[in-house]
Amino acid sequence: MHVNELLSLKGKVILVTGGAGLYGRCIVEGLAEADGTVITASRDLEAGKKLAGKFRAAGLDVHAMQVDQADHDSVMKLKKQIKEEFGVLHVFVNNAVSRPMKGYHAPLEDFAASMRVNATGMMDILREMTDLIAAGGGGSIVNISSMMGMYGPDLSNYEGTGMGDMPPDYFFHRGGMINLTRFMARMMADKKIRVNCISPGGLFNNQPKQFVENYNKKVPVGRMANNDDIKGLAVLLASDASAYINGENILMDGGMHA
Repeated sequence: MHVNELLSLKGKVILVTGGAGLYGRCIVEGLAEADGTVITASRDLEAGKKLAGKFRAAGLDVHAMQVDQADHDSVMKLKKQIKEEFGVLHVFVNNAVSRPMKGYHAPLEDFAASMRVNATGMMDILREMTDLIAAGGGGSIVNISSMMGMYGPDLSNYEGTGMGDMPPDYFFHRGGMINLTRFMARMMADKKIRVNCISPGGLFNNQPKQFVENYNKKVPVGRMANNDDIKGLAVLLASDASAYINGENILMDGGMHA
């Protein structure tokens, strides 16, 4: 098969949760540019509609739906809506994340709230969307973790920035997602579903100048990630070009941890 066909997502229905977020917007755009039919889903339906409208105006096939990952009924409603409107789901990009903890000393209630969305809720939507993909004959799941799920915090990045404390829940859940990827790759093999993970490094988002300087000097490519960096990797793992890649976590950090 020609490499352009391998990388094409034409005819593929793809769900991206948290599609209006920083990395989510990049992922949605890249998958749609590869000719996929992309659904962005999050709690904020209006933000999703605005994003989808922007991409449709550029000729991309993007749709918005609503889901509250912490609410099982909402997850089931999304599953039903996808089935009714598109008939099938081929790819699920498991990207949504909540950040209720603001630091190590935050109330334990914040950790519990994080668990509800990022652990229980994430498993709920992953399982339901996996069932939908299996019903259509198989496909691909792409989990979005973080390099912070692989390594402890580099506190020197924050020296002189006043950016504050590090939230433990994020490290906890991102690390768990990486091993869950391996579990799901084994469990879903008989359903012809591949499960892989991307662990991005920091995305430039106008952080304080000192933080950017601290960070960039540790990265061999000399910069933080930009909006295009995750696109190709997301398309690769969603497409047939990665048909023999399964159960992997790909670190996307510009060589910071080489």
